[in-house]
Parts: sequence; C-alpha cells; structure tokens
Amino acid sequence: MSNLQKILIIDTGGTFNKIYNPLNGQLEIDTTNQALDTIAKAWLINLNIINIIGKDSLDMTNKDRLFISQTIKESSIEHIIVIHGTDTMDKTAKLLAEHNLDKKIILTGGMIPFSINPIEATANFSSAYGYLLSIDKKGVYISMNGKIGSFKEIVKNREKGLFEVQRHLNDSAI
Repeated sequence: MSNLQKILIIDTGGTFNKIYNPLNGQLEIDTTNQALDTIAKAWLINLNIINIIGKDSLDMTNKDRLFISQTIKESSIEHIIVIHGTDTMDKTAKLLAEHNLDKKIILTGGMIPFSINPIEATANFSSAYGYLLSIDKKGVYISMNGKIGSFKEIVKNREKGLFEVQRHLNDSAI
C-alpha cells in the first residue's frame, strides 16, 4: 500500500470486541485484537491496529473521546477506522467532526460480539474498510448494518436494534 492508502485502525472496545469470561460469566472487552486478528488472518493481510480505551461505549467519557481525537490528530495516516461501541458512536463521531481533523474517518462496530457471531461485525468492518478506500472527501462517516455515509445520516434505531439512514433536509448529501 502507498502512504495514501495506509489505514490505521483504532480499537476502542465496544460490543465488537466482547468475549465471554468463564470465570465470572460476564461479557468483557478484549483488548488483544482477537477479532481483528482473525479477520486479518482470513484476508491474508496485516492490519495496523492500536488499542486505546477498551471500554463499552456507554462507559466512555468526553475525556475518552478527546483521547480518540488526539490519537487521530497525531497520526500521520490519513485513513482511519475507529472500532467503537454502537450506543455512543454518534457522540464520538460528532466530536471528531467538530475537531476538523482533515482526515477520512469511519466509525464501525458490532451489535453482536464477534466472539459470539462474527458475521455482523466482520460485515461492518469490511464495509468500512472498502468504503474508506473509495471515498474522496475527508470527513467523519459511519458504517453499520450495510448503511454507510456521513455521521449525520447514519443513526442507531434503538427500537429496531439496527442502524438506518436518516436524511436531513437542511444537510447536503455526501
């Protein structure tokens, strides 16, 4: 890959990374890249992954979001995928957009842990990966449940348990 196509994957935790702990019966955040390493092995590629935070997004604070932003800002890589919990993905995306990081950033995650059923998390990650390589415009995007676009348009429908496209009349499409 050329420098323009290098992708940095920032893994912050979330359901995507949850694994079952047989000692306490809880689902816990794995910070050892098991899910992403499994995907990379299947794709026969090396992924440039850093683990930060390691939390469920409901436990994330504004300080955590600022740390994600700072990590992106300090990276020389222009293409960024953020693995993030789905419950507050929108808050992080909004903060990143407000910081005008001048990069192509896409947030993705999983509604179901990769360790329980890898299909949805892998599909979300794969969509994010492909979309990130194809977009021309810098900005902040979300890729979930086959829906990909501006963070302003892709929203979690909590009643249905999935992400949907929500177009705003006053916002221009990407």
